[in-house]
Amino acid sequence: MSPADQPDEHLVVFTPSGRRGQIATGTTLLDAARRLGVDLDSVCGGRGICGRCQVEPTFGDFAKHGMTVAEDHVSPRGTVEDSYRGRRPLAGSHRLACAATVCGDLVVDVPAGSQVHRQVVRKEVDLGDLELDPVLVLRLVEVPEATLDESIGEVRRLLEALDDQWGLTGISVDDRIVAELQAALGMGRRTITVAIRDDNLVVAAWPGLRDRALGVAIDVGSTTIAGHLCDLATGTVLATAGAMNPQIRFGEDLMSRVSYVMMNPGGEVALTNAVREVLDGLLGDLCGQA
Repeated sequence: MSPADQPDEHLVVFTPSGRRGQIATGTTLLDAARRLGVDLDSVCGGRGICGRCQVEPTFGDFAKHGMTVAEDHVSPRGTVEDSYRGRRPLAGSHRLACAATVCGDLVVDVPAGSQVHRQVVRKEVDLGDLELDPVLVLRLVEVPEATLDESIGEVRRLLEALDDQWGLTGISVDDRIVAELQAALGMGRRTITVAIRDDNLVVAAWPGLRDRALGVAIDVGSTTIAGHLCDLATGTVLATAGAMNPQIRFGEDLMSRVSYVMMNPGGEVALTNAVREVLDGLLGDLCGQA
């Protein structure tokens, strides 16, 4: 084959592994991953059935890699992906690596769920000796019944009860929980537990006694994200979970990510959404452990 007949090659970078190489036009992302030694799962052998090879191409200017990735640098969705009905939904911008092909320079993220030897992130926390000062506290309060000669609402009666029974003043009630408050008063026969944030705002209400409040401490690092589920009354860590920081696909270090945001309008939204998706999963994992 003469040089003129040689297929064009493009730089393909896989994250979070950082493996990269020149890949010929028309090569599937699954084949590209295999050639570069990327840890990418596939059970059906590239038939577009199992959905285990899902990846997420990332678009924009990547100063660190010296490349600009446009949406047409990967083939559009075709019959295989449109007809895919596997157990793992093909959500958002995810693609089947066995179906999507290289059409230009690419940055491709391999989510943890698509890795055969996925990393298990464990970050222990040692609280040591510290003084507990939780942002949220629980208070049991009995709210008097309304009388015929009163014209005040339930919110006002709650605030007066908090002042009378707990000496709490300057409190307000989040407008979003007014309906929740009324339901709790009915179910709890006027005795409810309220959650007060920052000593000034009622943010939740439950019927009867609720004596346990939990909180989550989140550590977002450049490489990993850790979450710790804690008892706000005792400081006890009830569960710990971790995950890789998906922002790595926008840059392997913080300055690369700053550069991505500066060079790509809306880049800050993409980075924020990537972290939020992982946090949703971490919260579910923590609650499942507890």
